[in-house]
Amino acid sequence: PQSFLTAIMQSMARKNEWPLDKMCLQCDVTKKNKEDFSNPPREGAYIHGLFMEGARWDTQTSAIQESRLKELTPSVPVIFIKAIPVDKQDSKNIYECPVYKTRIRGPTYVWTFNLKTKEKPAKWVIAGVCLLLSV
Repeated sequence: PQSFLTAIMQSMARKNEWPLDKMCLQCDVTKKNKEDFSNPPREGAYIHGLFMEGARWDTQTSAIQESRLKELTPSVPVIFIKAIPVDKQDSKNIYECPVYKTRIRGPTYVWTFNLKTKEKPAKWVIAGVCLLLSV
């Protein structure tokens, strides 16, 4: 997974002649499922199949919300990922959400996705919110 995300950054860096060390990933959670997409994006990539632990993604508000009862790891809609320069990164109302391969955290760490939130990011840190590749 890390090499795929790095490749997204490398292709954008080459295309726009940007320095790779001054780039980051921008993650936009769409309101669609994978069946709604027929073509790949012009730049970046669509990813699907992730799950959220400790909270849920609300498609109405396009932000992280409290999880519902008995929903331990709700699925997340398709995420559009593209590389942007670090200085263009939005830092307001953002939770730096860690992505792990499995529920066993630590050695399964993959990346950090910046997700939109209407709450303070500290709330999600205390709740231990993360994205999982498999449950």
